[in-house]
Amino acid sequence: MNHSIHSADRSTHLKIVVVALVAGIAVAGFGIAARTGTSDGTQTARIIKAGQPTALTSSNTTAVR
Repeated sequence: MNHSIHSADRSTHLKIVVVALVAGIAVAGFGIAARTGTSDGTQTARIIKAGQPTALTSSNTTAVR
């Protein structure tokens, strides 16, 4: 077993590359599968309306000038 990447042989480097490639494909696949959307491919905009405005009449903070 090689404990250093510098002293590793060719097959160890190949194993590292393969594991990284499989992990990258898995993460990309999970990201694509986790998208939310409709089945027909169209997207709709979500509208968020603001609430009533509030007025701040007093504050207990000190002003640094």
